[in-house]
Amino acid sequence: MSTLPAPGAPGGPPAGARGRRGPFQENDRVQLTGPKGRVHTITLSPGARFHTSKGAVEHDDLLGRPEGIVVRTAGGTPYLALRPLLADYVLGMPRGATIVYPKDSAAIVGLADVFPGARVVEAGAGSGALSCALLRAVGDAGRLWSYERREDFAAVARSNVEVFFGGPHPAWTLSVGDLATLLPQSDLQGTVDRAVLDLLAPWDCVPAVADALVPGGVLVCYVATTTQLSRTVETLRTDGRWTEPLAQETLVRGWHLEGLAVRPEHRMIGHTGFLVATRRLAPGTVLPPRRTRPSKGAYGPDYSGP
Repeated sequence: MSTLPAPGAPGGPPAGARGRRGPFQENDRVQLTGPKGRVHTITLSPGARFHTSKGAVEHDDLLGRPEGIVVRTAGGTPYLALRPLLADYVLGMPRGATIVYPKDSAAIVGLADVFPGARVVEAGAGSGALSCALLRAVGDAGRLWSYERREDFAAVARSNVEVFFGGPHPAWTLSVGDLATLLPQSDLQGTVDRAVLDLLAPWDCVPAVADALVPGGVLVCYVATTTQLSRTVETLRTDGRWTEPLAQETLVRGWHLEGLAVRPEHRMIGHTGFLVATRRLAPGTVLPPRRTRPSKGAYGPDYSGP
């Protein structure tokens, strides 16, 4: 039975591409959580120290030891040590564009049904948060082509992705430019399984994505405002090559748990964006007309539909 090279080994995926297990090692990122819940992230180096107001944490006290331990500063303050999760990483990484938050990236991966080995197109890359989630989902056997119009944002995205995975990911190609222009010039026509659009005007990219997706392929658009939501959906309907779009948003509310004091948190992660999901029809397919009629005035005085 053949075995895959270990992460970081010659011919193998970058360290971190499949997640690192076992004892803490040099260059590992470690998340230290103090008694009041304050989190610090450090990169381990032999002989180094992490200084706090309560004393220093010796990196050597972590090296070679398992996750989930408690280390103490010279002053006796305890810190819980764990490797950061993807959600922890993206919330604290450097940003160019605003990131796609973990609650939305998880929903996007689920709505788009991104699977190991999938061929996925993404625009725009932003700061790389969604790129990390998509690369995790497609794995080393899949492919992700990301497009970003701004070179400075692309540089931030590339850096963040490479830091998280421990080097260039073998499944990732990042291009600087407009997807609507570059995708039709590529050799991806009719070969893409999934597409994710996170940009100001996703409707401009609908024709290019329709040509690239295989029949049954999934498109998910992430937009921030109701006007973007409306125009995206109407563009998909007018294009005629898509199933009826579905729209949703994800709200996350935490709960306070302290003895019998069990109640919702006063603060919550409310609206961040809308998700629109649809699937590519086979060439020549025409959907049956919708049976539901729009409410009076929904499309204005010029509407002449059914």
